[in-house]
Amino acid sequence: MFTGIISAVGKITAIQKRSGDCRLTIETGKLPLEDVVLGDSIAVNGVCLTVIELGRQFFCADVSNESLSKTTLAIAQVGSSVNLELALTLATRLGGHLVSGHVDGLATIIEKKTEGRSIRFKFKVPDNLAKYIAEKGSICINGISLTVNSVDGVFFSVNIVPHTLKETTLGQNDAGSKVNIEVDLLARYMERLMKGEAAAKPCEQVTMALLQQSGFTA
Repeated sequence: MFTGIISAVGKITAIQKRSGDCRLTIETGKLPLEDVVLGDSIAVNGVCLTVIELGRQFFCADVSNESLSKTTLAIAQVGSSVNLELALTLATRLGGHLVSGHVDGLATIIEKKTEGRSIRFKFKVPDNLAKYIAEKGSICINGISLTVNSVDGVFFSVNIVPHTLKETTLGQNDAGSKVNIEVDLLARYMERLMKGEAAAKPCEQVTMALLQQSGFTA
C-alpha cells in the first residue's frame, strides 16, 4: 500500500524485454533506500513493483504483461523520468489517500492551463472508469494522490500546485499524454458490495434493477 505522496523522481536507465514482459532498472535519485530489501514494493508512476535487485542508488523490477497492458510503462523509454514512492509503514503519515499501486487504466490529458500559480489539468478517462470518479473525491495519477476538482461525464480536472509540479513528473506532461489512473479503493469495493449475491454471477453489471433487488434503492 502507498499514500500517493511522491518521495522522489527517478529515471529508467535500462529496459530488458523478456518474453512479453520486461525488466526495468531505475535510478532512484533522492529516494531513501537504506531500509529497502529484496522483495519490497516501490511504486513507479503509480505501479506497484517488487524489488528484485538493489544497489546504492538503483533497483531492478520485473513488469508483467498485465501491468504493461494497463499502464504507461509499456511506452516508457530509457531516460524517462518516473515518480517513486516507498510502500507505507504503520509509522507513515497518511498525507494523501490509500493507494494500492494497482493501476486501473490510462487517461489522456486533454487540456493544461495556468490558473494563478497552479496548473489545471483536464483528463479524459475510458467509459468504464468514469463512474468511479467523484467531485472532491480522491484519485491517483501517475502515483500522485490528487483531489478531483470537477467531473463532467468521462472528463475530470485537477489543480496541481507549484510544490507538486516541482516534486513530480506531472509538469512534464502535455496535452495528448497518457497517464496511469488508479481510482479510489472505496469506489471499487462499493460497486462489488452493491451487487450483493449477484457478485457470484459472471459479468453482472450494476443497474437500477439490480440495486432495487438488492435493497439499495426504493
